[in-house]
Amino acid sequence: MTIRAVVFDFGGVLFDWSPHHLYRQLIPDDDRRQWFLDTVCTQAWNTLQDAGRPLAEATRSLVAEHPEHTPLIEAYYGRWPEMLKGPLDGGVALLEELHEAQMPLFGLTNWSQETFPYAWDNYPFLRCFRDIVVSGQERQIKPDAEIYQTALNRIRVQLPDVAPHELVFIDDHAPNIVAARALGWHAIQHVSAEETRGQLLELGVGDKG
Repeated sequence: MTIRAVVFDFGGVLFDWSPHHLYRQLIPDDDRRQWFLDTVCTQAWNTLQDAGRPLAEATRSLVAEHPEHTPLIEAYYGRWPEMLKGPLDGGVALLEELHEAQMPLFGLTNWSQETFPYAWDNYPFLRCFRDIVVSGQERQIKPDAEIYQTALNRIRVQLPDVAPHELVFIDDHAPNIVAARALGWHAIQHVSAEETRGQLLELGVGDKG
């Protein structure tokens, strides 16, 4: 078995992103903050922006539904960089090891096209990737099969004859792993850099030391 490329998810693998990083400052009470993020600025709402909805439209629509929470809603994207706490050192170290070993690397991330440039401009390790498929740019989103096909097509620009079983996909979210495997990709659910490194070694990727 030969693995010819590794595909990385970003949030939870390379980046520590969470609305709680911002909203701990805005709603100190844990229960109230969790209620707000479960009820108003929900993950499902954020996912629509990751799938391509404009941030201004999303904010305007939610404010109309919950006018009593206008400042808190407007902070979600107005202060979005404060949700991106920074890189996850273990995941970035793994990425850089593979890059140094000249393994072709690609990104496949659920991310708004309007906020992704902030990450690109501020985190140079993203230059390790030959190409990055950003859901908001494609108006497709994991775990839907079409975004994996888009990623495969983009990888084939670099590796024209690569087959799904020659790819490894690393993601922290179980449904995304299930979707990748259903399409014939190898997939690793990321829990820690050490566990992911071990599973890559089992696939013949990396230095056995």
